[in-house]
Amino acid sequence: MTAGRSGRAAPLGLPRLHLRTTTSTNDRARVLASAGAPHGTLVTADEQSAGRGRQGRAWSAPPGHALLLSVVLRDPPTLLPLHAAVAVAQTVAGAAPTATVGIKWPNDVHLDGRKVAGILTEGRPQEGWAVLGVGLNVAVRLADLPPELHDTAASLGLEPSQRNAVLAVLLDELAAALALSSGDLLDAWRARDVLRGREVRWAGGAGTAAGVDGDGRLVVELDGGGRTALDAGEVHLGRI
Repeated sequence: MTAGRSGRAAPLGLPRLHLRTTTSTNDRARVLASAGAPHGTLVTADEQSAGRGRQGRAWSAPPGHALLLSVVLRDPPTLLPLHAAVAVAQTVAGAAPTATVGIKWPNDVHLDGRKVAGILTEGRPQEGWAVLGVGLNVAVRLADLPPELHDTAASLGLEPSQRNAVLAVLLDELAAALALSSGDLLDAWRARDVLRGREVRWAGGAGTAAGVDGDGRLVVELDGGGRTALDAGEVHLGRI
């Protein structure tokens, strides 16, 4: 049975709007969500002229070589960024089974220590929807990225023609991740936590990352003693 506007029974990925180029898939998906698009509506693109990540950063990818997508989710879970990170990490691990796949809080996915995917969630809680955006370097050649990304970015190293196959896996992994209980979700996320035990700094101080709490906040053991929990924001490795 197909769910209505507020339901979650509809499969992820249908209906699908594919664009050769757009400002960002999240922009288009937000417009569709506001107009009543059902749960699972998918927007994909070959190229974005204004792709973005968290903290307003630009997301750069050569046309036709990255998986660029946004999904409309009705009644999204509170820990949606964590659900998404687990799903993307599982997808990457399946495509690169011999690599080390981790999650940098809250939801950057790393492949052998370099960023291979970014996730951006946006929405209107008062209207009961969110848009989940993912950029995944499926077939990107690092030499084609801006020079400042050469030392920090990663790619699955697949062919552009394999993007739809990776998309199908990602949608399945996302459906599975969204079905996880909070406890199982946190266990799955913590198993890939790349920050735990490492020194981190942020605008308000520094300390040692100690995992995430039940609300998905980063727990930090402070240098002067005690602990604090950080909401999603800017966190760097190393001392100030």
